[in-house]
Amino acid sequence: MQKITAVTHDKVTIKDSFWSARLEVNRSVTLKAEYDQLKKTGRFDAFKLAWKPGQPLKPHYFWDSDVAKWIEAVSYSLAQHPDSKLSALLDELIDDIEKAQLPDGYLNVYFTIVEPEKRWKNLRDHHELYCMGHLIEAAVAHQQATGSSKFLNVMRRCADKIDSVFGPESGKKRGYCGHPEIELALMKLYQASGEKRYLKLAKFFIDERGQEPFYFDLEAKERGEVPPGPLSQLQSDKPLREMDAASGHAVRAAYLYAGMADVAAETGDKELRNACLRLWENITLRQMYISGGIGSNPHGEKFGGDYDLPNDTAYAETCAGIALAFWAHRMLSLDSPKACYMDVFERALYNTILGGVSLDGTRYYYGNPLASVPERERKAHLSQERQEWFCCACCPPNLARLLASLGGYLCSQTKDCAWLHLYMGSEISLRLAGTQLLIEQRTDYPWDGKVSINVSPEKAANFSLAFRIPGWCRSFKAKLNGKGIGVKKLLRDGYLYISRKWEPGDCIELDFAMPIERMEAHPALSYDCGRIALQRGPLLYCLEEMDNGKHLNDLIIDHSVELKASFEKKLLGGAVSISGTAWRRDERRWKDALYLPLGTKIKQVKFKAIPFFLRANRHVGEMLVWISHDVKPG
Repeated sequence: MQKITAVTHDKVTIKDSFWSARLEVNRSVTLKAEYDQLKKTGRFDAFKLAWKPGQPLKPHYFWDSDVAKWIEAVSYSLAQHPDSKLSALLDELIDDIEKAQLPDGYLNVYFTIVEPEKRWKNLRDHHELYCMGHLIEAAVAHQQATGSSKFLNVMRRCADKIDSVFGPESGKKRGYCGHPEIELALMKLYQASGEKRYLKLAKFFIDERGQEPFYFDLEAKERGEVPPGPLSQLQSDKPLREMDAASGHAVRAAYLYAGMADVAAETGDKELRNACLRLWENITLRQMYISGGIGSNPHGEKFGGDYDLPNDTAYAETCAGIALAFWAHRMLSLDSPKACYMDVFERALYNTILGGVSLDGTRYYYGNPLASVPERERKAHLSQERQEWFCCACCPPNLARLLASLGGYLCSQTKDCAWLHLYMGSEISLRLAGTQLLIEQRTDYPWDGKVSINVSPEKAANFSLAFRIPGWCRSFKAKLNGKGIGVKKLLRDGYLYISRKWEPGDCIELDFAMPIERMEAHPALSYDCGRIALQRGPLLYCLEEMDNGKHLNDLIIDHSVELKASFEKKLLGGAVSISGTAWRRDERRWKDALYLPLGTKIKQVKFKAIPFFLRANRHVGEMLVWISHDVKPG
């Protein structure tokens, strides 16, 4: 099978009624607002190595990663939107990072100026390799965006230092990071440099994890500590090839699985591939929210187990949604393009990820619960109120880098086939079957299911184009140059394959039926029994107090009620809402009573639902995804 590669973001220009404004806010507002926060909190200046004990803004051991993700986001942005001010800030910061690197290649602010004696002493908790991994990713993005190898050379020296410390050879540590990330970063560095030592090192970290004697126990004993448990929190309780269910910290897990997929795809490791497939099935069929969020338990930010998906205490960290998207995209290369992977990517993108940042680009969600009563949550971490920043600020720059690189997820190719994964107004430039090709999309997706795709090769050529048929779509139509085509024989693994001699000006039209759907959950998911969630296209919907009043759990939608989708220009920048009638109890009976005999009058009310990603952009109030439902006997 030919190697499948992504068409890189610099080959894609997004010109879209839905996405362009959001990406412009990310570029012109979010990146600069995050710079201010990173500067104010001392993260940038930490690389000057000027901090002294007793001074404020003491560096933290994960600060390097926050800066790295911002650098990566800015690099993606500069590739298509030159900005002299941002570029100057980036150059100054990279100069400081280069100067902060020790002569042997080691690079970590905290373990250079705060606790240098503890270097490599606590891989379980101290994020050394995690931070270096994010800096490596940033350096690869910077080199690809600017053509400069300055930062990349810094991080290659750092990777060489890591390689001199870790590995199976005598005298090296047989350790691995408590927060996986270095694995996928090393694979990016290998792909950018061609240096096989980085592939070998990434594979070592994958192979060694979970082997006995457990490294985290050994290093704890060396520190004179009693090894804490459980190791499953860190995905290190057994070898990765033996795992069949996701557990532990959700962000760490998905980053690790992304690295596993990269290594398996590059090496042809069937055991590792099969482990990825088992873990994917476990998460997406039994441990993923309808929003594409993962990690249901706020205690440890971890998976809760099969069908343990509570709504009001859902953690569903924004970073976990992003990590899941990274993994989903990599699975395309590991298991051949199957629509199920980009279905999950799309679900996470349009709901959990995009919902993690406010419309004005300055406030964020860390966790993404599916139900909220603010009066109960004011002092809780899972408040519905968006925050300008966090002490643990992993999510804001992670969001920025994903959005800035969004074009790189639209399309993949081999030498004679291209797969279109995501639908948005765009121009995609690639070389296929020996000719230069431009693919232009025009659409109002996700508000509308119609997509027009112009195919313009420089000269007529034979090749295949494959179009993802979204998993949410129950029926669709396709036309080629204005004529309907039969689709049944052209469908494979969720993609519509059209193989022909393509001519300049050829046009494909897709029309995905986009009705409102009442979604129900598996009977084992007890939190949602007797409830429905509203979905239209890739978008999940929710009720907000502003539109529907308080006590949203008391609202019941009848199975026979007609639901209406309407585009509202003045709703949060323009959005499709869902409206209808529902039933709720008349609260006037209750007064000061807590319990009363059954008999409260039921009244009919109107309700309105908005896209889940747009929640909490008007004011803080109750919010609900899973709504009580009057079930029609089947």
